[in-house]
Amino acid sequence: MLMGPLIYVFVLAHAAVQIDCILYPRESETREVRTLDGLWNFAVPPTANKSLGFYQQWYSHDLNRNEQVSSILMPVPSSYNDITQDAELRDHLGVVWYDRTFFVPKSWASQRVWLRFSSVSYAAQVWINGELLLVHEMGHLPFESELGEYLLYGQENRVTVACDNTLLPTTVPQGNVQEVNTDNGKKYIQTYTFDFFNYAGIHRSVHLYTTPQQFIEDVSVVTVIDQDGETGVVYYNVSSRVNNAVRLTLYDRDGQAVASEVGTPNNEGTLKVPNAKLWWPYLMDPEPGYLYTMEVELFNDDNDQIVDVYRLKVGIREVTWSNTSLYMNGKPVYLHGFGKHEDSDIRGKGLDFPVIIKDFNLIKWVGGNTFRTSHYPYAEEIMDLADETGIMVIDECPSVDTDLFSSTLLEKHKSSLTQLIARDKNHPSVIAWSIANEPRTQTKAAGEYFGKVANHTRKLDPRRPITLAVARGVSEDQSGQHMDFISFNRYNAWYSNPGHLDMVTLNVIKEATQWHEKYNKPVLMSEYGGDTLAGLHLYPAYIWTEEYQVALFSKHFEAFDHLRDKEWFIGEYVWNFADFKTAQTYTRVGGNNKGIFTRQRQPKAAAYHLRRRYFAIANELYNATLPNDLYLYTASVQKYHEEL
Repeated sequence: MLMGPLIYVFVLAHAAVQIDCILYPRESETREVRTLDGLWNFAVPPTANKSLGFYQQWYSHDLNRNEQVSSILMPVPSSYNDITQDAELRDHLGVVWYDRTFFVPKSWASQRVWLRFSSVSYAAQVWINGELLLVHEMGHLPFESELGEYLLYGQENRVTVACDNTLLPTTVPQGNVQEVNTDNGKKYIQTYTFDFFNYAGIHRSVHLYTTPQQFIEDVSVVTVIDQDGETGVVYYNVSSRVNNAVRLTLYDRDGQAVASEVGTPNNEGTLKVPNAKLWWPYLMDPEPGYLYTMEVELFNDDNDQIVDVYRLKVGIREVTWSNTSLYMNGKPVYLHGFGKHEDSDIRGKGLDFPVIIKDFNLIKWVGGNTFRTSHYPYAEEIMDLADETGIMVIDECPSVDTDLFSSTLLEKHKSSLTQLIARDKNHPSVIAWSIANEPRTQTKAAGEYFGKVANHTRKLDPRRPITLAVARGVSEDQSGQHMDFISFNRYNAWYSNPGHLDMVTLNVIKEATQWHEKYNKPVLMSEYGGDTLAGLHLYPAYIWTEEYQVALFSKHFEAFDHLRDKEWFIGEYVWNFADFKTAQTYTRVGGNNKGIFTRQRQPKAAAYHLRRRYFAIANELYNATLPNDLYLYTASVQKYHEEL
């Protein structure tokens, strides 16, 4: 019998979501960290009974030793969709199962032991040695639990994960499940309106780590620049379950202590750094992304011995904004960057360090100073690299094409932002929160909904501006009143007036101006572009060719330069950094091809074109040095004329 979709969206009927984890697992004198990344056992229930694993209690035995289960090996982290040659697995809807075994040393018995998942999409249920440990609903965000009595110390343990990729009108992002007739009978299929593939699986690292019995639970950091313009002020709050003393010391890149203070947990304190090295964006300063190291030490009950140590990177910077401008450390900043995706061949959305490093190298090569985490939170390792390289980030929650506004959806939407801000609040690279991408903002209900989401976000973090990427027209939008700056997506000469390159520049200028006039707030263009098949050339420029993408960009550049003369236009984000996979549709040739790079990170002609623009902007605004290879040698004009 074919099971209905509500039966196997198991997470909705189980325990409350656990979001205890805030601090990323880092080794120290008092903490050990192990990764459970590698090859896990993997099994898929039969299509005719998606809930079979629960009824047969697959979590009670090793998957590869269970005669009722056909298991294979699956790499973690990765999306499972593209690992095999099985189209059914690629397009799978519902639950899949993972497990693996691990040893816990006897020496850990005196410590607290934690299991942390950096991301499982979309929902997860976790067992340890056959006992239910936790449930989490929300992809792209971490969750953890203390293992305690679930563990066998000095013995082999088993972790089992049931992962469900089902999207419904009350999930974030939303989707629908439809029953369809096929040549082999009825089945359920997933539908969604967002334009990227619904990859699923254990997407990021799994960590096993220890803390002392008395430990540092959280550290919150807010930085500002003193009125003298030279002193960095670091406000901190350390959370712990005990009221013992804490000592905070700030070290510079050379390991020299520049500030220190002893305080009490759960109370704010202040560190002041004279002549502070400020965190500046890439190309805005010769030494971008300067980071201090904050060392947090927790004392015992007698305050005579250190029982826990945690270290995190701190960038001293201050983001402010007005109704016309965005400022970094008191200076106006112009954003020139990209919309992106976590997406690459084979591993899908799985964490992949070579791809991550390549992307940052390419961002710097092009001269971009920012990206938006479209359309979900990116890996913590990516955020760390943004801090270190000085790349500014608009940090976006997983809400895409939001519609059918309900109280249930609202609470999950707010929860996604609670989890995101708890995770990313200390990153200096995060300059703004994006609370949605292309929601249906044309109704009064939408305006009320996003007012509540914006207010929730602002209460959690009043020191960063809030935006959303709006796709509805200026006259019908109801959300902009709740934002701190307006981000709009528009595809002139692509989705509207395709092929008409003479219908871009004035349209962009007109719409951007209308957004500012309606809301009296800064405006940026968060998406523009057109699909391009690498290697397809036609002249005159023709839609889908590399020539057309270059010409389309140039028409937008004209509009942006006109708008840059007005203080309130603060940025441009091309769509997209690289080609990426989407659901199968006749409008997508192997996926979305709007990237300036292919999915394999090879440049199209537009990449060189955009590079010349971004470096020219940085040179004009910040006197950034132009690369030697920005313009390749062609000829000496003077010598050419003399020979004539």
